[in-house]
Amino acid sequence: MIRTDPPTPDLFRTPVEEVFIRNHLGPHPRLDPASWSLTVEGLVERPLRLDLPTLRGLPQTRFTAVHECFGNPLHPTVPTRAVTNLEWAGVPLAAVLELARPRPEARHVWLEGADSGDFAGESGVSYLKDLPLDEAAAEVVLAHGMNGEPLRPDHGYPLRAVAPRMFGTNSVKWLTRIVLAADRPDHLFTTRLYTRVLPGESESRPVREKDVNSKLLTPGDGCSVPAGSLELAGYAWSSTEVTSVEVAVDDTDWQPAALDRRGPDPAWQRFRLRYELAPGPHRVRCRATDSAGRVQPLAGDRNAVHEIHVVAEPGTRPTDR
Repeated sequence: MIRTDPPTPDLFRTPVEEVFIRNHLGPHPRLDPASWSLTVEGLVERPLRLDLPTLRGLPQTRFTAVHECFGNPLHPTVPTRAVTNLEWAGVPLAAVLELARPRPEARHVWLEGADSGDFAGESGVSYLKDLPLDEAAAEVVLAHGMNGEPLRPDHGYPLRAVAPRMFGTNSVKWLTRIVLAADRPDHLFTTRLYTRVLPGESESRPVREKDVNSKLLTPGDGCSVPAGSLELAGYAWSSTEVTSVEVAVDDTDWQPAALDRRGPDPAWQRFRLRYELAPGPHRVRCRATDSAGRVQPLAGDRNAVHEIHVVAEPGTRPTDR
């Protein structure tokens, strides 16, 4: 982590200044767009070297999606809730693959960034991720813009991959190399870290699809609020649509919150519940369920239910404690 995460504001689209920053391998690379290029190689009929103007000349797409950090790969069950919702602009990977023409034996796409360094006892490691070819072609966008402006250097300038339904670890920053291969790479960030055993399974799998999750944003944790009627609100998200969110105050039963539908983009969904808070301290929790039937666990995993603590005071205006 490069800097401490500020509180995420209760906005549909997260301002760039509030977007979390993660970099495993030391200071981020400073790339000159005039000399930068992206190579596409391996099992392709037509190897490519593309500069930024060429990429901008290809078919473009724009969409809004949740961007979530999985968390520290050395502590995969610890909740982080570093999450944002952003508008991305770029080139569908499928358009680049169409130019390169993958060979029939290609099954995997390797995405490699310009950053390298030491991590988890290994030296001189580059940041490398892989995805099945069919999933990568259907999902990945090579993004050069965030929230209507060019990528900033600490967010992957001049180009990064974005896999909208997947955790941020798959959205490789400072992208310089794409390799088509028959097999997965044996690498620190592909087969040794960022793997997990999902509930009900026995085999480890790569960290890819987002979990169902939610976060309370209004009021803020640790705030003083007026006693009486108060809106409890936040956002929920998943790799698929969230179908319900429940809120519990103290030891009361879970109550269904009003939930916005998810549109065509894989963005987060706002939920809200108006509640009568008695004077005194309160614990507030939220729990989401998605269309795959997944429910946030109460405890013990990275997407365990989020909780905040507030104090309701008679006759006061909301203040930060």
